[in-house]
Amino acid sequence: MENKKNIWLISQYTGSPHHGMNYRGYYLAKEWVKKGHSVSIFTGSYSHLFVNFPKVSKAFRHESIEDIDYIWVKTPQYKSSQSIGRVWAMLVFMFRLFFFNIFKVKKPDVIIVSSLSLFPILNAYIWSKLLKVEFILEVRDIWPLTLIEVGGFSKYHPLVLLLGLFEKFGYKKAKYVVSVLPHAHLHMTKRGMESDKFVYIPNGISLDEVAQSEDISQEVKSLFPKDKCIIGYLGTIGLANAMDTFLSSAKALKEQKHIHFVLVGKGDEKSKLQAYAKTHKLENITFIDAVPKIQVQSVLRHFDIAYITSKRSPLYQYGVSANKMFDYMYASKPIIYAIESGKNLIDLASCGVSIAPENREALDKVILNLSSDLVKLDKMGENAKAYVQAEHTYEALAEKYLRLMENMCNEK
Repeated sequence: MENKKNIWLISQYTGSPHHGMNYRGYYLAKEWVKKGHSVSIFTGSYSHLFVNFPKVSKAFRHESIEDIDYIWVKTPQYKSSQSIGRVWAMLVFMFRLFFFNIFKVKKPDVIIVSSLSLFPILNAYIWSKLLKVEFILEVRDIWPLTLIEVGGFSKYHPLVLLLGLFEKFGYKKAKYVVSVLPHAHLHMTKRGMESDKFVYIPNGISLDEVAQSEDISQEVKSLFPKDKCIIGYLGTIGLANAMDTFLSSAKALKEQKHIHFVLVGKGDEKSKLQAYAKTHKLENITFIDAVPKIQVQSVLRHFDIAYITSKRSPLYQYGVSANKMFDYMYASKPIIYAIESGKNLIDLASCGVSIAPENREALDKVILNLSSDLVKLDKMGENAKAYVQAEHTYEALAEKYLRLMENMCNEK
């Protein structure tokens, strides 16, 4: 019989269905709790992706959410995802964790520290030594490489150099390095990681969540035009998402009266895109505010074709595991995949079309082709749902993690 474990997850930007994104830590923790394990999540009180903020007046606040012990660490607010204030919030999170009394709570069997921020790697390492347990480093985005390739930072920028030190330290000291990116080891081994430490555990879909999906309001429903082929995007609208190409395509295809573009979400680039649409009098595009995670499947029912994209970058040679991709697939939506990442899930599942990123002409062409072939769209949608149910449920992904933890405990 599997030993019940006490799992600590340090992840500054983990949220919950009530608070908002990021959800990976919550999904995994929920599955672990179902199997009788105890889980504590150390997360920050502020994220630019939260829709509701926890009330945290002191340095730490415990809150039980679906039998998961959330330990909210008070962190400062910042103006945008690409501000110096966000870096300061990451440092505050790390420093505050040094003052958490780890000896007044139940000892963990394993500690997981998950990026985005790399600074808590130091906390995880120190706690692992004091408590005589191992720690796992989970990498969702490869930092500081993301700053260089997407943010345009010099490889000699002080922040890049600092994060690079934490990155190499984590690869060296962690018992295992888990990543949602299938080929991340190609980068990590260059930075000093032993190849046998690498474990691929991607993102996925929570079947519990989709079973409890709520319908969107009539007000939101009314924003979707009738009798149109809806090309939709749902998610963060940031610089890395390259949504300017989506708007350019809307402009180029505005005489195609059967096609309509929809963007659902929020982000730093949203106001800029709205201004573009207004300037060019684009009546074939609709902007909709972000919806709670529990309403995502309801929104996606109004899409005919789903769109996912990122700026062209060497970063994506290591793979892509965007949460929205699994939401799209579970909703049985054919997908236009505009990311330069080589072999991808869309190709593997035969559930859409891959095109070059930031290529408006290619996007125009595939939209016109797909919007005229409803039978093909239906088949792609069926393939998408079948694949994600077989390969990417969080129940299965959490089990992979548990097997890894069991191996780690047995190796002591």
